[in-house]
Amino acid sequence: MELSTAKPRKMSRFVVLSLLFLLGLCHISVGMTMKSNFIIHMAKSQMPEGFEDHTHWYDSSLRSVSGSAEMLYVYNNAVHGFAARLTAEEAESLQNQPGILSVLPEMKYELHTTRTPSFLGLDVSADYFPESNAMGDVIVGVLDTGVWPESKSFDDNGFGPIPASWKGECESGTNFTSKNCNRKLIGARYFAKGYESTLGPIDVSKESKSPRDDDGHGTHTSTTAAGSVVQGASLLGYASGNARGMATHARVAVYKVCWVGGCFSSDILAGLDKAIDDNVNVLSLSLGGGNSDYYRDSIAIGAFAAMEKGILVSCSAGNAGPSPYSLSNVAPWITTVGAGTLDRDFPAYVSLGNGKNFSGVSLYKGDSSLSKMLPFVYAGNASNMTNGNLCMTGTLIPEEVKGKIVLCDRGINPRVQKGSVVKAAGGAGMVLANTAANGDELIADAHLIPATSVGQTTGEAIKKYLTSDPNPTATIIFEGTKVGIKPSPVVAAFSSRGPNSITQEILKPDIIAPGVNILAGWTGAAGPTGLVEDDRRVEFNIISGTSMSCPHVSGLAALLKGARPDWSPAAIRSALMTTAYTVYKKGGALQDVVTGKPSTPFDHGAGHVDPVAALNPGLVYDLKADDYLNFLCALNYTSIQINSVARRPFSCETSKKFSVADLNYPSFAVVFPEQMTASSGSGSSSIKHTRTLTNVGPAGTYKVNVISLLLQCRQLKMCMLELSGQMESM
Repeated sequence: MELSTAKPRKMSRFVVLSLLFLLGLCHISVGMTMKSNFIIHMAKSQMPEGFEDHTHWYDSSLRSVSGSAEMLYVYNNAVHGFAARLTAEEAESLQNQPGILSVLPEMKYELHTTRTPSFLGLDVSADYFPESNAMGDVIVGVLDTGVWPESKSFDDNGFGPIPASWKGECESGTNFTSKNCNRKLIGARYFAKGYESTLGPIDVSKESKSPRDDDGHGTHTSTTAAGSVVQGASLLGYASGNARGMATHARVAVYKVCWVGGCFSSDILAGLDKAIDDNVNVLSLSLGGGNSDYYRDSIAIGAFAAMEKGILVSCSAGNAGPSPYSLSNVAPWITTVGAGTLDRDFPAYVSLGNGKNFSGVSLYKGDSSLSKMLPFVYAGNASNMTNGNLCMTGTLIPEEVKGKIVLCDRGINPRVQKGSVVKAAGGAGMVLANTAANGDELIADAHLIPATSVGQTTGEAIKKYLTSDPNPTATIIFEGTKVGIKPSPVVAAFSSRGPNSITQEILKPDIIAPGVNILAGWTGAAGPTGLVEDDRRVEFNIISGTSMSCPHVSGLAALLKGARPDWSPAAIRSALMTTAYTVYKKGGALQDVVTGKPSTPFDHGAGHVDPVAALNPGLVYDLKADDYLNFLCALNYTSIQINSVARRPFSCETSKKFSVADLNYPSFAVVFPEQMTASSGSGSSSIKHTRTLTNVGPAGTYKVNVISLLLQCRQLKMCMLELSGQMESM
């Protein structure tokens, strides 16, 4: 049963011409009696006479199809409508009621799981971002797993009164009271009705039914965005120094929408709904799921409402790279953030019995090295299971690994769990080798056993040694923290890549930011690995993902909002994008860790964020809500579909010709249909894009230079010609 339909856009072979002008330059298969959660979008303007309040109308509509169903949430800001638990038959019947725009099934989203300020130039550029009262009035809202309020990163020493604009609350619940908030952490809410109606009541012995973060992810993202300065921070001695968020003087409001079983769209919408009403200035969402048309995407719809209220919404691009078309959160009113590396590493070398040494990375805390050379074995040869090489629970033979270092292949189960499996079987250490899926990208982990991670190339070399030497031995040497790693940044392998699968003419991701081995605050309820058997407790943790890069941009957006309070969300994003860099300071194009070659706009978007340059972009590409609605007209959305996004009636003018190419976006991709490229040899082809620039700096004259570079087709059934432009003030 299809509850809402749209005319699909034809996918064909095409050539993409990617232009970056840098300023500086459902189908629901459920039983008819089985109940599921649905989000019902209402045309509020069509409320019949006789209803004093729209909630009464919503309730009446629900009662007309079900005498037992109850509303989980009523939405007033992010969308107009409600969430309820219905059978498929009831949902279909409700879809046919007057004033119903759409009935969408609940979707489950997943989390996309210090030195960063120095790497971004914020430590030596504080004068560029004055510590004014305006900065203390900026509020960053974070939708995630909650907050650990005792973290030193939420110290409110030196903060003035809570901004008068704030309308939020600090809700009480399991292990959490209103007293846990302060002048830094000014708000905390939780939303679990969608989760509980699907998976049952929350087990409070395992997770807190409150804003408290028992996972760590939410505390990490919120402190990355806007944590206070904490001196002497580290993870088990690694990455020691001063930890701080991007916007240290901004306020933080958390909205717990993610639980052990995932993040459900009805809860996410409820969090967005409250955050808008609470008057946050920036919203950070390090979560995502599969892509769908904008009028069916709960995050996209909620983000549109936030954008209309002047709230910038920053979302993670996803961790499904390096596959093409793997992006999440691609709506043009969302700032989509990919991940790059820092210039910091945590080397841990594998020394083999044949005298060869191979570099890896690790956050293991214990002896500086294993005391001596130990017997070395490949997990695949120490198991009777076909997947024994992966070191999954119960696959290793204790007699074969006791007292030995074990080489495990990466994949399927968590990296840190593999070390736990080796330890449980009596192993003395582990070397974790990447496979082709991860290439030579290295991500450090706080293993429970002496262990290091190595790239695919190194792993293959070590395996050759294991098969050629009758008595292989090895040891692991840990060397702490190293900085100044070059080249950096490089695009992370896991960072999701374009093209944009929903609208190919909108280039995504928008930008990349630090997302590998990031130090930030952590929960006191879980160890750094997150494993049940990890009884260590730390104040800070180092983890990786676009979940980490997203709050970097959220915090930087807060800095810009404090310094330029009159800028719109589109102007702030434009400033971040058009001042981003794609060339290293000493020359050479930004690299992709997967290929070791220059990355492309499908990988890095506009480039790597440069917050100091973003403060003075000169010119910006600005956008208003109606510009985005005209964009939806260009996609041939129906009035009902546009209303689902806009929350108000909006009709596309029949006399006007709408074009995706007219959206005033800071970057764009020109899609040439196959028939046009096939005929290009006999003549020329052209597609027109229109942009309008707004001066936000002093008067000046700008000169545009455009450089073309033909890039590899990348087996995407397309080729791409990048024209990088530089607009210089004269």
